[in-house]
Amino acid sequence: MRLLAVDHPLVAHKLTVLRNVRTDSPTFRRLADELVTLLAYEATREARVDSVEIQTPVSPTTGVKLSSPKPLIVPILRAGLGMLDGMARLVPTAEVGFLGMIRDEDTLQATTYATRLPDDLTGRQCYVLDPMLATGGTLAAAVRFLVDRGADDITAVCLLAAPEGVQHLDDETRELGVPVTVVTAAVDERLNEKGYIVPGLGDAGDRLYGVVD
Repeated sequence: MRLLAVDHPLVAHKLTVLRNVRTDSPTFRRLADELVTLLAYEATREARVDSVEIQTPVSPTTGVKLSSPKPLIVPILRAGLGMLDGMARLVPTAEVGFLGMIRDEDTLQATTYATRLPDDLTGRQCYVLDPMLATGGTLAAAVRFLVDRGADDITAVCLLAAPEGVQHLDDETRELGVPVTVVTAAVDERLNEKGYIVPGLGDAGDRLYGVVD
């Protein structure tokens, strides 16, 4: 597994505001959207392309276009939805699938409760959106789910990661035979006893959409 923590002053600035407990939900949503676009730029660096011949106003030239099959963006519900627009803005021709997963707060195990994805992902590059790589269980389960359907290259875009989650994801995906990359704004210190990233930014879903009982 490859890990890329994006070192850029705009990334650090937006992440600092997201961390602030005083940042309200509308501001949090806007900044998360902007931050994801910055992370997506790095996440798509290895996007597959084909050569294409075009005519400029001056002369013919060779350029590139995204290869087929199209990339697939997969937000993990519900918090991943807050990252979708920022990613799709950079890759507007990508297709979008959805994966609903929930983490048991006692066992910290992830289970799938909803899917809206092609049955066959053979040859597809997938970009998984999950704000927090905390314990790593949810993201590891998502990667396995996509690989089982044939995905052969997976990049996860996360706002934040914890060392424990990074290690767990690496352990769980090492034998899959598929390249896995994590792109994140920062790797924080640790997890607390409740499985939250420290210092983190709290519950990303609640901060994006409010607390829903």
